[in-house]
Amino acid sequence: MEVIALVGPSGSGKSHRALAVARDYAADAIIDDGLLIRGSRILAGTSAKEQPTRVGAIKTALFSDPERAREVQECLAAINPPRILVISTSREMTRRICDRLQIPQPARWIDITEIATPREINRARQIRSQLGKHVIPAPTVEVKPRFSGPLMEPLRTFLRRHQAPPGKSRNLWVEQTTVRPTFNSLGHFYIAQNVVAQLAGYLVTSGGLSNSRVQVETREGNLVLNLEVTAPYGVFLPPLLQAAQKRVKTTITNMTALEVEAVNITVSGLKLQDKQA
Repeated sequence: MEVIALVGPSGSGKSHRALAVARDYAADAIIDDGLLIRGSRILAGTSAKEQPTRVGAIKTALFSDPERAREVQECLAAINPPRILVISTSREMTRRICDRLQIPQPARWIDITEIATPREINRARQIRSQLGKHVIPAPTVEVKPRFSGPLMEPLRTFLRRHQAPPGKSRNLWVEQTTVRPTFNSLGHFYIAQNVVAQLAGYLVTSGGLSNSRVQVETREGNLVLNLEVTAPYGVFLPPLLQAAQKRVKTTITNMTALEVEAVNITVSGLKLQDKQA
């Protein structure tokens, strides 16, 4: 199985163009926001847009639920598509989706800027921010049994393919669906950086380190955590620090659904361990 990835910021029009990209690159199936789509049918999965919160939507898109991931894995094994298109907001997210579904890492990366003009991307973002509309690249008859949000409309879209076999039209009419998820109707949410910092500090302290100072940076929507800690004297530090890095990244990702790009830990001091009686 060959995997092709389409990446770009949320609301930039990836799902809107998914069917055309799948045709251009001869992808037999699409993974988008928790769903496995083949042709005009949704074969497996749960739509992230069905979730009541944005955190829940991200976790669904990442197949964090082992049962949902297994359902899609089994369906992929049954249809055995030679090529599949995976849609996500970043390369790191794509890699995590591939790991969860036990499929190969992408052989080709496509950025939304390669297939859409700045004007088209800005228009898509405007529709997302002002109207809260999301596109599911499947007909309404397929979406309706899986979505109970406050807004659902059929969308017949004219797309122009960037590539087409000889003798085939580059014009493509596709049946899609626009929905407005519950988390959009409820407004926006954010997780304050000091909350992330406190959580990271607690996680390293619980692993035997102390006096943690945490700085949180944001790079293109991903988090970079810089921690200064005091380590116990007389302990071989590399395994201790690596375990702390893994614990911080995994826990914060699972609890907040935020992408953690890096956890940098600097040991600024050593402390004698308390003698036990």
